[in-house]
Amino acid sequence: MSGLITLVPMNAEQYDRFEQRSLADYADEKIQAGTWTVEEAPERAAESFARYLPQRLDTSHAHLYMLMFSDAGGQSQEEAGYIWFNITDGVQGKEAFLLDILVYDSYQGRGLGTLAMEALEQEARRLGAVRIGLHVFGHNERALHVYRKSGYRITDIQMSKEI
Repeated sequence: MSGLITLVPMNAEQYDRFEQRSLADYADEKIQAGTWTVEEAPERAAESFARYLPQRLDTSHAHLYMLMFSDAGGQSQEEAGYIWFNITDGVQGKEAFLLDILVYDSYQGRGLGTLAMEALEQEARRLGAVRIGLHVFGHNERALHVYRKSGYRITDIQMSKEI
């Protein structure tokens, strides 16, 4: 993959699109994981957003960016997805926590997930973070692959079995 991903802060219109897509995706992931029912998922996802993004785009500890892809020549930038992480004070210093990342379908399979994770690391470091944490649903094999490839290790595992 030749090219570059840069993080560009979201504007209000981009935030609205992000929120709509992210809410739907999060609700769907929770349904697939068996955590929420189809009926309750939209409301519970909205409650989660209200808790983690109380001032939406203006939430002070939230960092919301568009993933902008530039080809090897760097002639043009294209919107390739988005990323959202929060930074909070942790035991060992500031910690970033990745809450959502999406590489649009038309950009999948081109190594952009790995490039986005590298861009996240650079930005989190620039903002003073000493660690990045994240949660991944067990059924999300593609994300697990990208995170492992990017150097993340499992720190906790929750399991269940249908009986």
